[in-house]
Amino acid sequence: MARFALFDLDGTLVDRQTAVSDAVAALCRAHDFDAATEQRLRTDLIDRANPSDFARLHDAFGLAVPADQLWREYVDLMAAAATCRPEVLEGLAHLRAAAWTIGIVTNGAGDIQRAKLAASGLADLVDGVAVSGDLEIRKPDLRLYELAASRCGRSLADGGWMTGDNPAGDIGGGHQAGLRTIWLRGRPWPDALKTAHHTVDDVTAAITILLNETLE
Repeated sequence: MARFALFDLDGTLVDRQTAVSDAVAALCRAHDFDAATEQRLRTDLIDRANPSDFARLHDAFGLAVPADQLWREYVDLMAAAATCRPEVLEGLAHLRAAAWTIGIVTNGAGDIQRAKLAASGLADLVDGVAVSGDLEIRKPDLRLYELAASRCGRSLADGGWMTGDNPAGDIGGGHQAGLRTIWLRGRPWPDALKTAHHTVDDVTAAITILLNETLE
């Protein structure tokens, strides 16, 4: 089995939900937004965030701050709030030391995802990144996995692993890409979806599985 591992970003390597909560709170404090505006932000950004979300918010509430300024501020606040636990960074460093090629395949807008990667320290530990916003496609689209492999200097034909928390996007997409899969349990599992090769409660356990593969 090739020493090639792809990881999801949000909900797998970083805690997006906590970061969103902190970033929205900080943005609303900075501009003295009322409770209704803050609640709308939290609702609209719960699963994903794009500049268009802030354009809609700007129009709906007649905000004085330009939508593109709000988006830039939100990107900066998310970068500051999105952290990767030290034990996860250490685990990825161990994988690299064991000659693993590591990539990230993530849904989201390119600027915000790359800001999170840089600020969390993950950018220095991966060989390639594929963000859905670059191609205007989303996992489980096979093309996103192909892009991730290519940016890592690898081919899906050589095999590898996909680790993530989203059953359809990460595990279903990983299966379509011909990869072995590790699921971080938490979200409901669709009845019709093929099960993951491994199920864990924390990404550090997934990294341990990969490191054990190195020893076999």
